Amino acid sequence: MYGMLYESVQHYVQEEYGVEIWKKVCHIIDCKHNSFKTHQIYPDKLMPDIAEALSACTGESFDFCMNFFGRCFVRFFSNFGYDKMIRSTGRYFCDFLQSIDNIHLIMRFTYPKMKSPSMQLTNMDDNGAVILYRSSRTGMSKYLIGQMTEVAQEFYGLNIKAYVIESQNDISGGTAGPIKLTEGPLTVIVKYRLDFDNREYMAKRVNTDAHPSQLKMPTVKLDVFLDLFPFTFVLNHDMKITHAGEKIVETWIMHNPGANPKGFIGTHVMDLFHCRRPKDTTIDWDTLIQMRAVLFEFELIRTGHNRAAYDAVLNMDFENYDEMDLNEAQTMALAKAKEFNEAHPVDANEASGEDEIDPATGERRSSQGLRSILLKGQMFYIKDVDSLIFLCSPLIENLDELHGIGLYLNDLNPHGLSRELVMAGWQHCSKLEIMFEKEEQRSDELEKSLELADSWKRQGDELLYSMIPRPIAERMRLSQEQVCQSFEEVSVIFLEVLNVYNEGLNSIQGAMQAVNTLNKVFSALDEEIISPFVYKVETVGMVYMAVSGAPDVNPLHAEHACDLALRVMKKFKAHDMEDVAIRVGIHSGPVVAGVVGQKVPRYCLFGDTVNTASRMESSSDPWKTQLSKFTGEKVRQVGYKVESRGTVKVKGKGEMETFWLLEGPEG
Repeated sequence: MYGMLYESVQHYVQEEYGVEIWKKVCHIIDCKHNSFKTHQIYPDKLMPDIAEALSACTGESFDFCMNFFGRCFVRFFSNFGYDKMIRSTGRYFCDFLQSIDNIHLIMRFTYPKMKSPSMQLTNMDDNGAVILYRSSRTGMSKYLIGQMTEVAQEFYGLNIKAYVIESQNDISGGTAGPIKLTEGPLTVIVKYRLDFDNREYMAKRVNTDAHPSQLKMPTVKLDVFLDLFPFTFVLNHDMKITHAGEKIVETWIMHNPGANPKGFIGTHVMDLFHCRRPKDTTIDWDTLIQMRAVLFEFELIRTGHNRAAYDAVLNMDFENYDEMDLNEAQTMALAKAKEFNEAHPVDANEASGEDEIDPATGERRSSQGLRSILLKGQMFYIKDVDSLIFLCSPLIENLDELHGIGLYLNDLNPHGLSRELVMAGWQHCSKLEIMFEKEEQRSDELEKSLELADSWKRQGDELLYSMIPRPIAERMRLSQEQVCQSFEEVSVIFLEVLNVYNEGLNSIQGAMQAVNTLNKVFSALDEEIISPFVYKVETVGMVYMAVSGAPDVNPLHAEHACDLALRVMKKFKAHDMEDVAIRVGIHSGPVVAGVVGQKVPRYCLFGDTVNTASRMESSSDPWKTQLSKFTGEKVRQVGYKVESRGTVKVKGKGEMETFWLLEGPEG
């Protein structure tokens, strides 16, 4: 699906339910797209996934969400001016229903990869209408109901009731395509009943009598239509071609080297053409009578791409044709076909169509010789001859395509704008391609800019969280003034690196060596910090400060602080640090914590506990961890091995009983 559909969903979900709900939806389905690009293709399954996630977040049903998405799309495309196109289809809602397929045909020039469904108006009455929906996607039936409801209300002032009366191969909640239990391709077919007041349309468009002036008009011969529309053909009730314009017969012979020129008339239409549009439509009389307002696309079948037909053509004897029975157009076409065969000999591989599909890509290769012609037009019923006439023109975009089909400008309809459109398409094609390439380039640049902005945001967040604890930073982002917090009990750790300076070096060399040594030691310490159990507060000179129990409250703060000290001692003793040594001090107690400063803000701890922990470190010995009495007794109760050091004279505290930390608890 194109990004425009998902743009509408994102916009109106955020508007209706809020940005936070949309973020939750994206998180549930693991959607990495911050925004959607209008002309970019996205997975089909994303739509029902979003609906399921929105249903889980809001409590609404899946069908309600898909219906809501359909209504959102109609509201959204009005911003692009597409509402004018819908209003222009006719005065009545039934006019729009008859024109849906035609709208999709027009839109494919703007969205060339659009896999649009096929919809036909099959029945009308005073109380509403019945439409038939065909698609290769499943799970979109409720989405269409939302679209129909919104179009009727927004553009025609109608409150309609839409519901499904028949459904085939439709699977709610997925768009992966119908489950194929047989070898043949399956298509989702859904028949809808739309209830609304349709009396005015039926009175003015369906149940009207012919104007008296029309009844007095003389009859027109069928040959006039064939002259005006040289690519036209007429079908009887058996779907066999009874009459055809000279150009379509000539083109058929040219595209089917060696075919009997008289074989075109009297052949079933599906033996000569492939119905490209509407998709998967049964070509019979009853169906086509109901689809007279629909634009059809028929692609001429070339027997040169069918091995059996090609072999049959090779065995045909041109010399034995009775050319007296051929009309002028057929004779000319036969001559052109012979000339083309002589100028473009076909080998067996090409004729068999073996190189039609590229095995590497699975896509159709550009065929050699002439390209298949595509006819676009409308079916009309002619009461006088009880037949259907397909009034059509070749679908040609530019001169290159015209030559590829084997036609010339003079072959096109003399009326209308067919020739002018081909010339205009050739003239403006290069300009449009340049403009489209520039738009794609701008779109890619915008996408890269968004990705770069996301990357910068992530880097900024990481830098911020390295300076300020994440929960505190999130609170500050929400503009909450209270960033100061008191904690009843935490454990503060101080660690100092000793013997960093080498007295044998000059001051500059010694300073550089000290910086490198401190960087190695502090980086190794950073690796041992396990959030949220222990948080690094700061480094001052050769002292490393950390805390357990803040900013995340942790009842096991003393144990986690001691674990950190034991891991650090073990790690650095295993490395050859020359004369460098470390000492650690830990104390537990109440503190006040908060963010200080606006430029280079820091998360700081305040209180006597911090001072005491610092004194425990400064009075400790190298390669030892000194605990205060409160902390030592606290961890000894849970199995940590500690040893009494006795009393130590602490600056500002006097005599204090302390403990050495020896080992952690066994097991």
